[in-house]
Amino acid sequence: MPAESTPGGGGEGRHLVVIGAGIVGACTALHALDRGFRVTLLDPGEPGGEQAASYGNGCWLSVMSVLPPAGPGLWKKVPGFLKDPLGPLAIRWRYFPRVLPWLLAYLRSGWTEARVLRTAHALHTLLSDAPALHRALAERAGVGGLIRRDGLMYVYPSRAEYEAEAMGFRIRRQLGLSWQEIGPEEMRQLQPDLSARYGFGALFEAAGHCTDPGAYVAALVRQAVAEGASLRRTGATGFRIEEGRLKAVRTGDGEIAADRAVICAGARSRPLSAAAGSRVPLESERGYHAVVLGAGVGPRIPVMPSDGKMGITMTRAGLRASGQVEIAGLEAAPNWKRAEILRDHLLRAFPGLSEDLPPDRVRFWMGHRPSMPDGLPCLGPSAATQDIVLAFGHGHVGLVAGARSGEIAAALAAGEALPIALEPYDPQRFG
Repeated sequence: MPAESTPGGGGEGRHLVVIGAGIVGACTALHALDRGFRVTLLDPGEPGGEQAASYGNGCWLSVMSVLPPAGPGLWKKVPGFLKDPLGPLAIRWRYFPRVLPWLLAYLRSGWTEARVLRTAHALHTLLSDAPALHRALAERAGVGGLIRRDGLMYVYPSRAEYEAEAMGFRIRRQLGLSWQEIGPEEMRQLQPDLSARYGFGALFEAAGHCTDPGAYVAALVRQAVAEGASLRRTGATGFRIEEGRLKAVRTGDGEIAADRAVICAGARSRPLSAAAGSRVPLESERGYHAVVLGAGVGPRIPVMPSDGKMGITMTRAGLRASGQVEIAGLEAAPNWKRAEILRDHLLRAFPGLSEDLPPDRVRFWMGHRPSMPDGLPCLGPSAATQDIVLAFGHGHVGLVAGARSGEIAAALAAGEALPIALEPYDPQRFG
């Protein structure tokens, strides 16, 4: 795309500036256009580019991802997280003092099953019909084939490992989610390339995935521009607010007059939120992926092995394994050994892959999940003015929750009554 795309014409309605052209921003822009807004999208980077969390996520449209990352008893593992820089959740020592308040709130959010259930109810509201919502948006943008609705699987060495996750499945059942239990014989039929060590699975047929999240987000932004939105390659730095009303969004290229704004800048939303009067405990949960380019073997249905806790998906580029949580802030250099762990797990999970993959067959990536300590996003007006809406902090469910969150953000900007309660996502809930 050019550095700036200007619509040939537009509605005479209010001007909405959407800050951030990731999955939430792209969905917000499209829903805002439907409401008659004149829309400007701001992002210094390429929509769907490698710098964006939307590009590198796990591809899953996972209706079952209703559990917050923290659960009962997780606090016992914190010393191990500090000692093991390559564990599934690692905290860099230098960053520990800075992240300690966030980490304590993170642990409290999953302290009891009752707390986990409350969070699960709120996440379920955002995720329940996500595959259908994304398919509709993708078709609107002419890329309907990127959204697949053929299910997702958790796989285990045996039923015993599956039953060890009883709390999570008990909560999912309370929310009305259903799944099919898969035994060894059917597993071999459904997943012939998967290692024989996995003999039991849970198949969520209502779920789906995206075969190229970066291309999907780029297509949504292109569609928004085609429908009249303006895309400007610059970053927001703050706001001009007078007598409780938004007058302009400040950027590195000057002010943009605006009636409304939505902050959906992912892990970099915190200073903008503060500029709008809302101080939020947003943190980056750094995630990694590894892709084997042109892999000839892989899952027929995307899988998450219980002993790897990473999503494995066949994408347009190749076989992608996504996962890991690293707490180290926005500026620390990547630890590519964490991506190598994902690659090695792919080799174990799919023994048909060559064990001596040449370096040019493997791609590594690291990005920033924007995460709130309670596992729920911020969706609601800022403290300074109702004219600025916060829509970020989705953590591990950014892609899947993006469609519903964008619709909510656009409705809030338009002043519409919503059919759901927004209290669980209130940006002011942390005081």
